[in-house]
Amino acid sequence: MNIQRIISLVKETQGIIGNREMAAHVREKGVADYVTQVDIAVQDFLQKALYALAPDIQFLGEETGLQRMDTGNYWILDPVDGTTNLVHDYQHSVVSLALCCQKEIVLGIVYDPFHDELFSAVKGEGSFLNGKPIHVSSARKLSETIIGIGTAKRELAQENFARFLKVYEHSQDIRRLGSAALELAYTACGRQGGYFEVYLNPWDYAAGMLLVQEAGGKVSDWNGRKLDPAQGSQVAGTNGLVHEELLKLLL
Repeated sequence: MNIQRIISLVKETQGIIGNREMAAHVREKGVADYVTQVDIAVQDFLQKALYALAPDIQFLGEETGLQRMDTGNYWILDPVDGTTNLVHDYQHSVVSLALCCQKEIVLGIVYDPFHDELFSAVKGEGSFLNGKPIHVSSARKLSETIIGIGTAKRELAQENFARFLKVYEHSQDIRRLGSAALELAYTACGRQGGYFEVYLNPWDYAAGMLLVQEAGGKVSDWNGRKLDPAQGSQVAGTNGLVHEELLKLLL
């Protein structure tokens, strides 16, 4: 499959995501969980375009929700990862697209239209930012790097923030971008040493997971186990060198 063709399709969403009128049409799906007309329009556009490109590959998107896939090959799409950011014009929202084949992510794209940064990876071929190879940070200890955090599961806020404090105390600093896919992309290119969140759906982490792995890093659940891209999970993604140190602080 021609990854450059898929990248071109994803980049065509820039105009949709930049439409502030569409972004202002907001519906609340759950507590602090929003969908806008932009989310729907991006998903509709890419679903139709990808079907035309490969009609035999099924589709799993955030706005369709988790569902049983009766095939080994399917796209995993988050049309706007960072919808709350989009609503407030915070300009840290991305399109996240992955291809899953036989329970393995073989292609991942994370596109930041606000900074025109396109992160991409094909299994076994490395990770790239705008066509140039990227690699994870060389930090060997948490104290040498910054760590991204995610605040999913508001009902777990107290224990989550206790974890954030522990990580903050052991690292140079912590960051929260408000987009899991972007956090993993930033980990892949070495801007931060790692990222963790107590629960992510497949469309949040699938593409970013491959970016990190192909850039030389490691992604797992908090027990160090391999992630199943058909299921939601705890997620920790790092440069690999600080992985065990981070996991010890999370459990």
